[in-house]
Amino acid sequence: MKRNKQKSVDNISVNVYNKIKETQRNKNKWIRVMKMFAEERQMEISLILEKVGSIKVNELSDHFNISEATVRRDLQEMESKKLLTRTHGGAVKAEITNFEPSFMEKKDERHEEKFAIASFAAGLVKDGDTIILDSGTTTLEIARNIKAENITVVTNSIDIAVELSNRNNVELILTGGTLRINTRAMVGYICEEMLKNFRVDKAFIGANGISLIDGITTPNLVEAQVKKAMINSALKPIIVADSSKFDNICFSVICPITHVYSIITSGDISQDLIDSYNNQGVKIEIC
Repeated sequence: MKRNKQKSVDNISVNVYNKIKETQRNKNKWIRVMKMFAEERQMEISLILEKVGSIKVNELSDHFNISEATVRRDLQEMESKKLLTRTHGGAVKAEITNFEPSFMEKKDERHEEKFAIASFAAGLVKDGDTIILDSGTTTLEIARNIKAENITVVTNSIDIAVELSNRNNVELILTGGTLRINTRAMVGYICEEMLKNFRVDKAFIGANGISLIDGITTPNLVEAQVKKAMINSALKPIIVADSSKFDNICFSVICPITHVYSIITSGDISQDLIDSYNNQGVKIEIC
C-alpha cells in the first residue's frame, strides 16, 4: 500500500516537473517570438526613418497597433545602438551632425517657407531699429523684405551687404573677418571682436539644429562662435529656421534654448512641441 502511494506521489512529482518545464519552454519560445517581433519592428522603423527622416511615437503606435510604451522601448533600444536619435515625442534618423550644405545648395531649398519666414521677420523691424542679420539664405530674404526706415544693420554676410548697399535709409555695418566660401559668411576673431562693440534691438540668426535638450546648433564651430557673439549682443535674439530644423542636432552648440527670445518658423509644428518651447520661455511664431 505504501509502495503504491509512493509511486503515485512520484508520478505527481514527475507530472508537475514536466508541466514546469513545458511552461518554461513556452515562456522561452514566447520571449524569442517577442524579440523577433521587436527586431522586425525596429528594422521597419529604420526603413521609415530612411525615407521620411522623422517619425512620431503615436504614428508608430498606430502603424504597428502597439502601445506607445512599447514604441518608446523600441526607440530607446535603437538609440542605444546609434540607429536613431530620440526627440520630443518621436525620433529622427541618425545622421552625421557636422554635414554642412553650401550657400548655393540651400538657396532654392524650401523657398516658399523661407519667404514666409522672411516676410514675417522683416515686419518685426521697426523704424529706427538696430538689428543684426546673420549670414544665410533666410536672412538674405529678410534683408530684401525690410520696409522700415532709418535702421542700422550689422551683418557678416557679403550678400546682405550688397543687397542693402543702395538703401539710403539703412546704415550698414559689415563686421569684417575671414570669408568662408561655403556659406559666404565673415567669421573668425575679427568678426567676433567687432560684434562685441554693439548692443542691438534684435538679431535674426539662422540655425541648422533646434532642440529642447541640446539647444541651437550648427555644423561649423567657427560659425557657432560668431552666432553666439550675435546673440550676446542682442536684446531679442530671434532664430529664423524652417520646420525641418526642429529636433535636429548638429556638431557645434550656439546656445541653450533659453537664451533665445523667439523662433520664427513655418510648416507642421505640433501644439505639444510649441507648448514645450513656451514652457521654456521661448515663443514659437508660425508663418
